[in-house]
Amino acid sequence: MLTTVEKDVAHTRLQAAVEEMCLTLRRASRSLYVRDAADFACAVADLSGRFVAYPQDVGVSGFVGLDLTPAIEAATAGGPLAPGDVVLTNDPYLSGGLSTHLPDVHAIAPYFDGDELVGYGWAFVHVSDVGGRVPSSVSVLNDSVFAEGLRVPPVRYVRGGTVVPEVEAILAANSRTPEANRGDLHAMLAALDTGRRRVAELTAGVGAAGLADVGRFARDQSAARARAALRTLADGTYRFEDFLDNDGVSDVPLRVVVTATVADGTVHLDLTGTDPQVEAALNMVTFGKAHSWVVTRLFAIVGTLDPAVPLNGGLMDVIGFTAPEGTLLNATGTAATGVRHATTSRVNDVVSGALVQAAPEVLPAASSGLVVPVVFAAADGSRVDVVEPMVGGTGARHGADGADGRDSGISNLSNNPVETVEANVAVRVLRYALRTDSGGAGRWRGGSGLELEFEALTDGSLLARGLERLRFRPWGFAGGRPGALTELVVNAGRADERRLSVVDVHPLRAGDRVVLRTSGAGGYGDPLLRDPQAVLADVAAGLVSPGHALEAYGVVVRDGAVDESATGAERAGRAVVPADPATHALGPERGRWERVFPSVLADRLDRHLRMLPTTVRAARRRETYAGVLADLPHRFPATSADDAELDAAARAFADSVATLGAPATADAGAGVTSPA
Repeated sequence: MLTTVEKDVAHTRLQAAVEEMCLTLRRASRSLYVRDAADFACAVADLSGRFVAYPQDVGVSGFVGLDLTPAIEAATAGGPLAPGDVVLTNDPYLSGGLSTHLPDVHAIAPYFDGDELVGYGWAFVHVSDVGGRVPSSVSVLNDSVFAEGLRVPPVRYVRGGTVVPEVEAILAANSRTPEANRGDLHAMLAALDTGRRRVAELTAGVGAAGLADVGRFARDQSAARARAALRTLADGTYRFEDFLDNDGVSDVPLRVVVTATVADGTVHLDLTGTDPQVEAALNMVTFGKAHSWVVTRLFAIVGTLDPAVPLNGGLMDVIGFTAPEGTLLNATGTAATGVRHATTSRVNDVVSGALVQAAPEVLPAASSGLVVPVVFAAADGSRVDVVEPMVGGTGARHGADGADGRDSGISNLSNNPVETVEANVAVRVLRYALRTDSGGAGRWRGGSGLELEFEALTDGSLLARGLERLRFRPWGFAGGRPGALTELVVNAGRADERRLSVVDVHPLRAGDRVVLRTSGAGGYGDPLLRDPQAVLADVAAGLVSPGHALEAYGVVVRDGAVDESATGAERAGRAVVPADPATHALGPERGRWERVFPSVLADRLDRHLRMLPTTVRAARRRETYAGVLADLPHRFPATSADDAELDAAARAFADSVATLGAPATADAGAGVTSPA
């Protein structure tokens, strides 16, 4: 029996092993998105299939709570795994939710102590292309998983240490970038070999039983620390909702709703009220269970309250989850999933919006709420490269501004250095900078969004999956203002200028210019309480313009300095808004939307839709909303309407819901898991 100190030392060795696995993978990779943007991860799991060691700061952190068990069971239906085997899969449905979309290829290697199975190594990479309808395999307009590329069920990619040539041939034949993919897959094999060696060294000292004991110890420690952290949140039930810009096939937005219940160090997230799964690639496969990719905001809260908490599967023990079947967060059948990150980004925002009510001095205002891998594909499809994984800023919180140009809500990807981009991709980067006046004003300013402008040097195509926050702003809190909306423009100021909101595959000619300005994050606290010298520093840094300093903060900047007397006079003429811990600043667009489509009626419509077959729910919902939107200005609510139009539209929606006979009372959601 190992002592507590011995277990702690052994777990530290496992932690070092997974860090080494990740460094091996990154150095061996051939693709820009893995090598530079770091869209990959590695871990070690015990026989429970849950991770006992996960890298603290290398690669993607959001998959720490994955469970390998369903994929392993599928792969071993015909016989047990043997030393040297490696299982490969990419399909969300066939892997039991291990993968979240087809470009994420997961590899699992059994680890042995002699003839005894003691655990598993795991790695994943986002490969460049797995076939399908569009280059890079990801488009919001894909209407089923079959349009998204090659589906790989959990199969043996390596047997006894040798790559299965037939499997590798199938993978290569179904990709536009077979060599880049092959390099990334073999980089995963190298990482798994590294893990195998390190685990073998550890088990040589502690034995198979000792390794199992270390795994339980690690998960129990993380779960206990997570409970202690979450006990600082006020117990209670909190609700919040937010929107995706559209459903991928129309201008009708999608609603994401959470009711969060905090109880003695646990949090239960109930997504009942979230809209039905759609005929576009915005769906997430969870099988009704708490999925690591959906609950990343809770990981962030725990990590904020206890920065040294070890990352492993024990964090999932404090999380309960409800998501009705057939909804965006519990998709079934063959619904497309490629842009699932847009939906889970909004889940982050609604979880923050709910729990900031429980801990207003801990949680931030909304982050920018988007992750947009901007892709340039060669005209012949021979190269598919991510120019930049574009995000925005982090929400401000009590006592601190948000981070500018960084939002690790669901993805802590690195940016691609401009020099590396221009050396590998047929584009010239003209501007890559923080976006002026984008962060929500507040006593503490929301993080600024980013601005990327590039010129195509050859003919090709633009893809911008996950483009969001063009219609609904990231919310501010406690008197803070919301962040700026996103903009995507091709050939600005030219006769052929195009403003894009949904991008499938947009053709580019050599010389075309693309500019993406991402949304800023929400501010916290009244802007009139911000230190004028902090505003001046923002003006000097180019984050705030002098005009915005005056309009939003009441600060007069002249000749590079604060005009104290003019600022005092300006602020004296304005009323400071008392900080209300339950007040979210949603922006004028949300105000207009909810005047026409109030939550209480949207809830009734949702209850009606869940009584229908899954395959017709999205279309019925779209018809209900589209009939009302047809009489409102184009791009409502980003564009305004007069009171008469708004009142008429509100009556029309109420009549439509009443006509459907939607139930007026709530029912219990399906797809429920509880904290351990």
